[in-house]
Amino acid sequence: MNDFLRYQQTGHVVTLTMDQPERRNPLTGNSAVQEFVAAIERIQHDASVRAVILTGAGTVFSAGGDIRAMQAQADPRVEPLRIRQDYRDGIQRLPLALFNLEVPVIAAVNGPAIGAGLDLACMCDLRIASEQARFAESFVKLGIIPGDGGAWLLPRVIGMARAAELTFTAEIIDAQRALEWGLVSRVVPHDQLMAAAQELAARITAHPPQAMRMTKRLMREAMHTRLDTLLEMSAAFQALAHKTPEHAEAVAAFLEKRAPNFDR
Repeated sequence: MNDFLRYQQTGHVVTLTMDQPERRNPLTGNSAVQEFVAAIERIQHDASVRAVILTGAGTVFSAGGDIRAMQAQADPRVEPLRIRQDYRDGIQRLPLALFNLEVPVIAAVNGPAIGAGLDLACMCDLRIASEQARFAESFVKLGIIPGDGGAWLLPRVIGMARAAELTFTAEIIDAQRALEWGLVSRVVPHDQLMAAAQELAARITAHPPQAMRMTKRLMREAMHTRLDTLLEMSAAFQALAHKTPEHAEAVAAFLEKRAPNFDR
């Protein structure tokens, strides 16, 4: 039984809910990373899953790192090399797992996303925010750096200048500013957040799932590869796509002027 993450599947959509609201859904000092990695591995190998919604229980999306765990790392008896390895074996597994997941992930940000909580939202493909959401890249306020990949993730979502402002000031921005900066694609009333995320997931899952997985992989690879390399990868993926039953069904449905059925 999971202590941190609730895994629920309805149809083709999995909802992952961080469920330690009394601790503000921290990502360290608990089993969060292990449970996330296990859930992502499960989703990756389950062809029935076509979209994921990630949200938090209670009033907070995630407050990021656990302060008590940070205090323990400051103990002079703890060697820096041990801390380095703890990051590699711990929180740094999360961005790698989410980056390599081929199923689209929607962050439904229900409340504050602070520090590693903001970075977790940036690890997702899409972000929808409740009016009650707040965002901060607050590591420098605590005298530390974004150890979870935030320095790579945030500039790719909102651009270098705004990422620098958010990171260097450690200030909190509200949902409307997040929308203006492109951090989220939509802001909705708090009580409509999950319905909006589910509606977006439904629009994603309406399309051929294998083509969707390959499309996400191409978009992820495009973030750090050359154009000629991506074109070669695109040609290979397209050759696979042309031979899928889903492609045949999509073309037939278009010509026959009917809705496609990708569950056959």
